[in-house]
Amino acid sequence: MKDLLRLRTSLKEEIEIALNAQCKIEAEASQRYLAMASWLDRNGYAKSAEYLYKQAEEEREHFLKIFKYITEVGGTAITPVIDEVAQEFASLKSVFEIALQSEIAVTISINKIVAKAREVNDYATEDFMMWFVTEQREEEKNARRALELFDLIDSESPTGKFVLDKEIAKIGSDE
Repeated sequence: MKDLLRLRTSLKEEIEIALNAQCKIEAEASQRYLAMASWLDRNGYAKSAEYLYKQAEEEREHFLKIFKYITEVGGTAITPVIDEVAQEFASLKSVFEIALQSEIAVTISINKIVAKAREVNDYATEDFMMWFVTEQREEEKNARRALELFDLIDSESPTGKFVLDKEIAKIGSDE
């Protein structure tokens, strides 16, 4: 049966496996951002929390985009099982350090899919994944900007925390 299904798609099995793995990575990132947003809300950082709620939704959209692509090209999209994510964080800054680490890991994974697609001459998947390459450049830039703000604003003072919360919420917007 597996061989018959493979006849209905040009999607190589190794690419399908990599795309399903990326679905899991994106879904985990969404859950991680939700946990971070919840922590921020509980600790009085309402604006930063709203920013990460939006990030969580964006990661979910990335997951769905890949999931739907797999089925569109005749593959089998697998609903990922998500491991438990951390619910507590050491500090406001640590939330954004973890966010940057997460975005870098996503970028590396996406780059591996593009490289594998090139290796097996899967130009459709390579073309599809180029949107994610561009998106990740922006995601990493935004995550780095959040950490840069900690160097510019005194995050130890109550006023600094208030200003940081407001400024983080503006990242990626035209304000």
